[in-house]
Amino acid sequence: MTVPRAMTIAGSDSGGGAGIQADLKTFAALGVFGTSAVTALTAQNTTGVTGVVEVAPAFVVAQIDAIMSDIGTDAAKTGMLASAATIEAVTDAVRRWGIARLVVDPVMIAKSGAPLLRPDAMDALRRVLLPAALVVTPNLHEAGALLGRPVRTLAEAREAARAIHGMGPRCVVVKGGHLEDSDRSVDVLFDGAAFEEFTAPRAQTRHTHGTGCVFSAAIAAHLARGQDVPGAVARAKELITAAIAAGLPVGRGHGPADPTAVLRGST
Repeated sequence: MTVPRAMTIAGSDSGGGAGIQADLKTFAALGVFGTSAVTALTAQNTTGVTGVVEVAPAFVVAQIDAIMSDIGTDAAKTGMLASAATIEAVTDAVRRWGIARLVVDPVMIAKSGAPLLRPDAMDALRRVLLPAALVVTPNLHEAGALLGRPVRTLAEAREAARAIHGMGPRCVVVKGGHLEDSDRSVDVLFDGAAFEEFTAPRAQTRHTHGTGCVFSAAIAAHLARGQDVPGAVARAKELITAAIAAGLPVGRGHGPADPTAVLRGST
């Protein structure tokens, strides 16, 4: 039996709700064997980030090389990459190992508002990493930061998806969890030729920590299982909707979405 494999290249969340912890939970919930290359350590809980220690880019690459030289992977995703040097090193490794199914979650800010990407790394993200991506999954804030203009409405999300596609990724999903002109969560997928929208009710909950990580990890997991991009996004949308509905009231701040809800028949 062949086991689908997915690798997360991201930061660690000591609170367990986001980062590699959320990614590995998502992979496991979807029947995918998960591996990880840790890019940064965060001292973090549901109320915020109190410290960050970045891993040396050479050691991030050493982790990727160790995984790929033995276990391999069917898909990968990136999360917190922190610096231009790490972005460039990771992209070089992805290209060297021929990782074609790459999902890029352009993590910039934690749920609490703490910055997770250095200001000088934005250019490397646009110039180096996005052209290596099969799918990039910015939320409205991240799409706006990539483009240098606000993205607030569904029409602006479509425009942003088209513009970000012009930066090199093969597919763009602009996540619409906070659209101003909709009472639903509408994610916009653009593949360079056509738009597709994925809609779900907007949940009224504060327990949404890690949603971007879970969503992008679910896309990577379904790609690893052989789905095409629209199919992977559709199934990831189902999982994240269930994960948010099952959000866990742990801690005093934003509790985490729960990707293991799928194991309880919630989706």
